[in-house]
Amino acid sequence: MTDHSTTGTTGIYARRESEARSYCRSFPVEFTTARNATLTDSDGREYIDFLAGCSSLNYGHNDPDMKAALVDHISRDGITHGLDMHSDAKTAFLEAFERLVLSPRGMDHKVMMTGPTGTNAVEAAMKLARKVTGRETIVAFTNGFHGMTMGALAATGNAGKRGGAGMALHGIVRMPYEGALEGVDSLAMIEAMLDNPSSGIDKPAAFLIEPVQGEGGLNAASAAFLRGIARLAKAHGALLIADDIQAGIGRTGPFFSFEDMGVMPDLIPLAKSLSGMGLPFAALLIRPDLDVWKPAEHNGTFRGNTHAFVTARVALEKFWADDAFRRQTEAKGTMLQRRLGEIAALIPGARLKGRGMMQGIDVGSGALAAAVCARCFREGLVIETSGAHDEVVKVLAPLTIPEDQLARGLDIIEAAVRAETAADTPIAAE
Repeated sequence: MTDHSTTGTTGIYARRESEARSYCRSFPVEFTTARNATLTDSDGREYIDFLAGCSSLNYGHNDPDMKAALVDHISRDGITHGLDMHSDAKTAFLEAFERLVLSPRGMDHKVMMTGPTGTNAVEAAMKLARKVTGRETIVAFTNGFHGMTMGALAATGNAGKRGGAGMALHGIVRMPYEGALEGVDSLAMIEAMLDNPSSGIDKPAAFLIEPVQGEGGLNAASAAFLRGIARLAKAHGALLIADDIQAGIGRTGPFFSFEDMGVMPDLIPLAKSLSGMGLPFAALLIRPDLDVWKPAEHNGTFRGNTHAFVTARVALEKFWADDAFRRQTEAKGTMLQRRLGEIAALIPGARLKGRGMMQGIDVGSGALAAAVCARCFREGLVIETSGAHDEVVKVLAPLTIPEDQLARGLDIIEAAVRAETAADTPIAAE
């Protein structure tokens, strides 16, 4: 049985873990095991996982083939840490990535191993764009989230997260994402601002955009908007950086969320599900002519994770050797869209947001979204919110979730919505 003092207000976490902890406050149990889309706590209670490590577990928890390959690698004393030296695991990963991801998509991008998290890949992209162009300003977008280190944080829109910097954040000009301003054509506005020599905007080094904004509330850019941004970047001598950290690796269906949209970014930060198994691993894809780094000009002790190379290679070979996985993901995305649409119809003014297996419901209120998610957790579903006011109930289930389990999780959301919209006092206000 769980020692509830561990997870309560007087246990070890309250005594010793920083106040920066967050997810555990919404899910105050001690998890012990996990398999695919099921989490189990120390009381033996099972939960359906609609969070999936915030899209770090697109292939679910503890995929047996990735696990077996990693155990074998460790058991034979395979390399654990190698800086950026060559290793058999890195060779196998890069060859699989070239064969299964880059070549089929006509991409010739170089793969730069950065530090182990998404913010490291974004920092590298911003730094390289400035080095290549000799300019400082980067265009970022309202509601964007790109990381918590200082450069990536400057490009992040959320005021609460920006406030943690403790100093002014520089080098960014903010533009409206598609649909950010009611009745305003964002693309036309951006073009007018950039074309006006008296707008006060310096020539940009890059445009940094998420094709689908995860933390920003599941805002999904249209193909026309992304193509327009790519056109403006080229016209103004700037680079296009597509932050595909949360929306990529199959989350919207294809490997990259911008596929089939008529754009090819110059720089592509990747992380989260890149390792396949939730291990820390981030990389930056770089158009070859832009790879102007000098040796060790941008480095880090943990640039490349050898254990992640092992599991990432297995993930690529298992899920991306043909179109079957994409088709399965898109079918589940269609199911998710239908069910969430039905649930949204239960809430006056609510609307569906997102794309593929990255969808949710804007319920119009952070308090209501929090209450729905809290009730879901009580009923055995791990799910979180996003958006400027945390008003979006956000589904990020593993892409490998069985359809019957996905349906059960959606049933829990529907029941929670019905209960909270009928209740006099939502859970969040108790």
